Amino acid sequence: MINFHPSTQQLDDFVAGNCEPTLALMISAHADMCSHCMAKCQQLQNIQSVGAMSDVPTDHGPDFSAMMARIVQMPSAPGLTTLSAKQASIELDGKQFVLPRALRPYVKKTGDWSRLVGKLWQAPVDMGDLGRANFIYMEKGGKVPEHTHMGTEITLVIDGQYSDGMAHYDCGDLTVLDGQHKHLPHSEADEGCLVFSIVDKPLFFTAGIARLLNPFSNLFFK
Repeated sequence: MINFHPSTQQLDDFVAGNCEPTLALMISAHADMCSHCMAKCQQLQNIQSVGAMSDVPTDHGPDFSAMMARIVQMPSAPGLTTLSAKQASIELDGKQFVLPRALRPYVKKTGDWSRLVGKLWQAPVDMGDLGRANFIYMEKGGKVPEHTHMGTEITLVIDGQYSDGMAHYDCGDLTVLDGQHKHLPHSEADEGCLVFSIVDKPLFFTAGIARLLNPFSNLFFK
């Protein structure tokens, strides 16, 4: 069950096209997985459309309102539904993970998987002008060392579940964290957990021997 969603303000900015690009991508991917937020985006879009039309002259004739109603009710474009299964998913050790529609264009831009520490895997994603992101996979018992953030970390759960000392996250949950947060992501789910994460600055490890990695943290999470 999805419990962590974008705020109403974030959704409003997203629909209006005023959202920072990386957050917009993550909200779009979340909405692909969350019928609640997809419906809310449609509602906000309708509200904004009505607001925009309030400045349009009303002397267009009797058929204008009916035409606009038909446009609003038109189904959304099919998008990437014609992609093959391989183009719509990524693979690790024989496991296939189907991606939300917004992330499927990046399948071909995803690098090879590499093991970081313990039961933790990472695959870098080149997003062009948007920078770099990572798919992170935690096997059962895997964890990211406790850390805070020198910038912003946006994370979407693609498959499985994980906890971090602050909450428990399920498939579809979206979180936005910064330097006010300190957490230790770990998964005890039998299927492990796959997340898609964007950080604009390296992590800062806060506990144990992992603190020795801080001078090199940009090599792990960019």
